Amino acid sequence: MIDFEQFVKYSKPGPRYTSYPTAPEFGDNFSAVDYENILKSQDKNRKLSLYFHMPFCRSACYFCGCNVVFTSKEEKKERYIEYLKKELEILSRSLDTSREVLQLHFGGGTPTFFDSVQLEKIIKAIWQTFPNQAEGAEISCETDPRFLTKEHMSVLTENGFNRISFGVQDFDEKVQHEIHRIQSFEVTKNAVDIARMAGITSINTDLIYGLPYQSLDSFGKTLEKSLKLDIDRYAVFNYAHVPWLKKTMRKFDETTLPSPKEKLLIMRHVIDFLESNGYKMIGMDHFAKPTDELFLAIEKGELHRNFQGYTTKGGADLIGIGLTSIGEGEEHYVQNFRDMSEYEACIDNNILPVMRGLNLNRDDMIRKAVIMEMMSNFKLNIENIEKRFNIDFFDYFKKDMEELRTFIDEGLVTLEKKALHVSDTGTLLIRNICMSFDAYLKKVPEELRRFSKTV
Repeated sequence: MIDFEQFVKYSKPGPRYTSYPTAPEFGDNFSAVDYENILKSQDKNRKLSLYFHMPFCRSACYFCGCNVVFTSKEEKKERYIEYLKKELEILSRSLDTSREVLQLHFGGGTPTFFDSVQLEKIIKAIWQTFPNQAEGAEISCETDPRFLTKEHMSVLTENGFNRISFGVQDFDEKVQHEIHRIQSFEVTKNAVDIARMAGITSINTDLIYGLPYQSLDSFGKTLEKSLKLDIDRYAVFNYAHVPWLKKTMRKFDETTLPSPKEKLLIMRHVIDFLESNGYKMIGMDHFAKPTDELFLAIEKGELHRNFQGYTTKGGADLIGIGLTSIGEGEEHYVQNFRDMSEYEACIDNNILPVMRGLNLNRDDMIRKAVIMEMMSNFKLNIENIEKRFNIDFFDYFKKDMEELRTFIDEGLVTLEKKALHVSDTGTLLIRNICMSFDAYLKKVPEELRRFSKTV
C-alpha cells in the first residue's frame, strides 16, 4: 500500500539521470578540438556504441520533448543524409572506426519517416565507416507505427537490425486527440506484425502516463490493449511537462493533467498489471519478460544506463552522430549542435559539429558510478565503489547520507554495512533517492531547478 500523502511531498523538479552530471552542466568551453583529442586517445580495445539522430517528423506530437524538425520536403531529408555522410568522414579522422560496434541505435524524430531507399543509404554509409560488428551486437531503431512499411523492415533486417521500439503513448482517443497523435490499435498491431514477420524477436513499446485527460481507468484500458501485442519489453514513462523548453506543451490545459496522486495510482497499477501478466520491472519505468536479457542482467546487478535507456551493453564508448546527438566516454560528455544551420556550417568547414560538452573530474566520476548503479539496479555495492575509487564511502558521502536518511527512515532504502537496497516502493522514487548524491543539484534552490517533476 502506498501512503499518497507521504509520496506527494516528493513531487519536485528532478533529473531523469540519463547522465551524471546532467546535460545542463555541459558547457560551450568544450570544443571540437577537445573532442578530437579525446577520440584519438581512447582505448582502441574498447567497443563502440553508436547513436544516430534522425530529426524529422511530419507533424508535432504535443507531448514530445525531443529535438525534431517538422517537414514534408524530401530534399531536406536527402540533404541531411549527405551531411551525415560528411560527419562520418570527419569523425573517422580522429576515431579508430575499426573498433567493434557493440550497439547501434536510430532515434528521432521518426527514423522511418525516411523512406526505405533513404534509410538504406544511411545504413550502408554507417557499415562502410564502421565495418566491425561485435558478436551479439544490439542494432535497434525507434519507430512510429504510422510510418512503417514492409520495405522499411526488409532494409532494417537485411542490415542487421534486431530490435525495434514502437511509440504508442496511449490508445485512448480523447488523449490522442489532445496530444495531436492519432494512432489506432489496428495501425500499431499491423506494425508489430510486420516486424515479427521480418524476424524481429525483440520489440519494445513506449507508453506515457501523466498526459492530459488520462486517468487510472483510461490508462488501464490502454494496458489491456497493449497486452494483445505480445511485445517483449515495455517502457512506461512519466510525462515530462517542460513548457518552458517545448512550446507545443503550452497547448495543454494544465488542469487536465493527472495529479501526482493519480499518476502514482497509474504507475502502481502499471507495475501490478504487467507483473501479473508475466513481465518484471527493470530499472526505472521499464519492464521485460523474465527471458529477456535485461531481466537476466538486473538479476546479476549488471544492468547499465545511457542516453538510449537501459542496456546490457556496458563498457562501450558512445558516439553521437547527427543533429543534437550526445556522446559519452569514461571521462566526458559531448553534444552536437541543435540548430541545423550551425550543424551544417561546422561540417562544411570540416569540423565536428560540437556545440558543448564536459570533462568529468574525479568527484563527477565517483558520483556518476553511484547514481548510475542505483538507477540501473536499485541497489549499490558500496564495497565495489570503495575499491574502485580508493575512498571510504561513508566519509566521502557524509553529507549526502544525511540527506538519504529520510528515505532510510521511511523504509524506502535499506542500509547495510556495505550495500544500499531500494525497496519495491522506493523504486517509484528512485530519481528522488539519487538526487541525494547529486552535487550540482544542491547548488541550485529547488524553485530554480528546470526539470520535470519526479512524481
